[in-house]
Amino acid sequence: MPRLRRAAPPGPALAAGSRTAAPRRRAVVPAAVAPVAMIGGWLVAEAVAPGFDPVRRTISELATADVPHPGVMTAGLLATGVAHVVTAAGLAGVPRAGRIGLALGGVATAAVGLLPLDAAPHAHGVAAGVAFGALALWPAASVRRRGPVPLRPAVLVPATAVLLGLLGWFVAEAVRGGGVEGLAERAVAGAESLAPLALVLALLSRRRAESSLRLGAAGGLRG
Repeated sequence: MPRLRRAAPPGPALAAGSRTAAPRRRAVVPAAVAPVAMIGGWLVAEAVAPGFDPVRRTISELATADVPHPGVMTAGLLATGVAHVVTAAGLAGVPRAGRIGLALGGVATAAVGLLPLDAAPHAHGVAAGVAFGALALWPAASVRRRGPVPLRPAVLVPATAVLLGLLGWFVAEAVRGGGVEGLAERAVAGAESLAPLALVLALLSRRRAESSLRLGAAGGLRG
């Protein structure tokens, strides 16, 4: 009769209940749409706006009457905002504060598109401030000290610090009228659009690894 081999005990992350922090697989789609819509939006909008200087001029200016096709960037902002809201809804296991922060950032991003800089400058500025702030801070609000590695402070706190650093650079350029304001804005906007995708992929990868461990343990018991 074959002898039973005792399976190794689950690792600390699994024992801590990390299986509960598993986003829905379909969350990958909106998480990927966000950076495509944001970064692709400004690249296409710049391509159809001859003479537009992306280093000095902001993303918001691509959605005004000063360019030939403002609808391109408006659509990009709306798509990015909706994608963030849908991604937040699919982040099962991520603390509610983090999901609310991401969704708020998405709603504010869509508002930026609906409130053009040339038509509603004050409202546009408020929406942009909320969007940038919420999308920089939501990773810190998603921390789970005893959760899986992608949600632990050692990962999400530095990520938040990077986003806040980029945002600070943009604010400094905007205040002093620096010559690279557009570049600074694109750096923070691009990073913020990619952050949800990075977290979703990291959590799904973690879940696949845990599934492999459980299958290996089950095989050991049957061997």
